[in-house]
Amino acid sequence: MSNLRLGDYNRLRITKKVDFGLYLDGGPEGEILLPARYAPETYNIGDELDVFIYLDQNEMPVATTEKPFCKVGDFAYLEVAWVNEYGAFLNWGLMKDLFCPFREQKQRMEIGKKYIVHVHIDQDSYRIVASAKVERYMADPLDEQPDAPIYGYSSNTPVSILVWQKTDLGFKVIVDNRYPGLVYEKQVFKYIHTGDRMTAYIQNVRPDGKIDVMLQPAGRQQTLDFSDTLLQYLKDNNGKCDLGDKSDAEDIKRRFQVSKKTYKKAIGDLYKRHLIKITENGIELV
Repeated sequence: MSNLRLGDYNRLRITKKVDFGLYLDGGPEGEILLPARYAPETYNIGDELDVFIYLDQNEMPVATTEKPFCKVGDFAYLEVAWVNEYGAFLNWGLMKDLFCPFREQKQRMEIGKKYIVHVHIDQDSYRIVASAKVERYMADPLDEQPDAPIYGYSSNTPVSILVWQKTDLGFKVIVDNRYPGLVYEKQVFKYIHTGDRMTAYIQNVRPDGKIDVMLQPAGRQQTLDFSDTLLQYLKDNNGKCDLGDKSDAEDIKRRFQVSKKTYKKAIGDLYKRHLIKITENGIELV
């Protein structure tokens, strides 16, 4: 088999059964134990299993069929389970917690609190570790090769984001598990928090490589998407909505998480399609 991917999913062949589990072919790494509690109910020697490989208490590779919250190379929002004199240990969904040494913390981590971290293999110890100093692990768009994802980004390209932190300008986000991005405050029409994952849309990639992100698609597509949402709202609420095109922007934002501009465009779209009528008290289905 190819080299084992530590901190990631691997497809490994069962070589033998023992009382305490199954041994899998780890190639150059030797046999890898899959403890009995994770073994499938039925199997044959020679079958291949999809397993996650990490290090046990003795720092030896071990397999599990559990699915952790993240893997090596990921940014994640994890909770501190316990702390000792060396650092913090984060719950990442496996029996053995993920270590974040003090030197990789921006501030001393506290039990029960959650932090955005990057998961990677420490080059000195070969251990899987976390770092809260996430900036150093993001790609610099200006250093990217022509086949990098950023060169496929254009306005309205859908991307996956992880909300990182609130700033005076808006929210810093991590785009496609790779790049730093920013959602401006004026683009935020719903409640978002650190650790939220969602689909967003590229607004602009600037010459300096900085990425501006929107939470909703721009232009006609946004209007069409929200028109469908508003139409369904009317169907679910006796055909009426007390918010019209002259309603307060904050009321619209609170109820629908869109701007007043988008709301008015959707009203116009539904009206032109003869699906609603505009009244003194809002809008109604025809």
